[in-house]
Amino acid sequence: MSQFTRRALMGAVFAVGLAQGSAFAEEPTIKIGVSISTTGQGAALGIPEKNTLDIVPKEIGGAKLEVIQLDDAGDPTNATTNARRLATQDKVDILIGSAVTPATMAVANVAFEAAVPHFALSPMPFQPGREKWTFVMPQPVPLMAKGLFENMKAKGVKTVGIIGFSDSWGDLWVKEFKASAEPMGLKMVADERYARADTSVAGQVLKLVAARPDAVLVGASGTAAALPVIALRERGWTGPIYQTHGAVTHAFIGIAGKAAEGVIFTSGPVVAAAAQDDHQLTKKPGVAYTTAYEAKFGAGTVTQFGAHMYDTFEILKRIVPVALKSAKPGTQEFREALRLAAESEKELAASQAVYNWSASNHYGVDDRGRILITVKNGDWAIVK
Repeated sequence: MSQFTRRALMGAVFAVGLAQGSAFAEEPTIKIGVSISTTGQGAALGIPEKNTLDIVPKEIGGAKLEVIQLDDAGDPTNATTNARRLATQDKVDILIGSAVTPATMAVANVAFEAAVPHFALSPMPFQPGREKWTFVMPQPVPLMAKGLFENMKAKGVKTVGIIGFSDSWGDLWVKEFKASAEPMGLKMVADERYARADTSVAGQVLKLVAARPDAVLVGASGTAAALPVIALRERGWTGPIYQTHGAVTHAFIGIAGKAAEGVIFTSGPVVAAAAQDDHQLTKKPGVAYTTAYEAKFGAGTVTQFGAHMYDTFEILKRIVPVALKSAKPGTQEFREALRLAAESEKELAASQAVYNWSASNHYGVDDRGRILITVKNGDWAIVK
């Protein structure tokens, strides 16, 4: 072999080595931008979501996951700023958030404008024509409300007084009552509202009690949902009280104390994961999440809000490998592939629901995503 040939061969081997090293260095990274409420009135929801980021996968399908997490304090303006920074400056492939409905809607608006897949952690209504990029992890209000209204009917309730947040979350429940409960024969006799930051609802509760409803529905979330319950009990209310899935936290029980006893909640199945039948697709991921979360943060700390974050990554386990077959992270083609995979993959089992999204349905859940629970002796118990 001539000296020239040896040099050429060595050069070729060196070039191959550089190419291999470059390929190794360029291991794909998927950027995930998270805007949640770890301070403010939504902190009881946002903190478990943040904690859950400690136990989700760091790699899927051979691609690293880089998570950038920001606090929006539950404020829509902050959420908009965060989402725009994540989408335009950090150029994330995926947006997740937020913990409360108004902030979630703000993130959804940015996701639509920036064409980035968005996984909403709070129930939200879609603005017509702007649902393309947002997939909602929590169960839709109509599905969750159905269980409450059926229970009311079974108990002989005919009139209902509603007290809820003076924002989109409260609006959702009043709207749903009119759409679903009234055709069932239930009548709304009061509609009282309060702000998330209020420290007293005495005036609203006096009006509520004066309306003499058979039952009260609280359209609130987080620890602020305890305020009407405490006020009602202080005024001697002994009738049924119903709460939405936005209030299902142990922090609620801690704040409401004995006033929480007997309150009925609609909830996702993760709060009673181990009690589910083995054939239910939500049991395995629910038990896995509960085990991992409680091992790190203590017994009884699991909430359905943290579970929505966990479930987002369960979904990503299914759709990321599909998207990677057709595009590279960091490109618009990859984001489009993620969206299409989310709409086409079926029976996506997670701890809170089994998802079957489509191009025309970005909720995609059914009755498998709902149970009824109550507070008994300071803890959750399933309503049979």
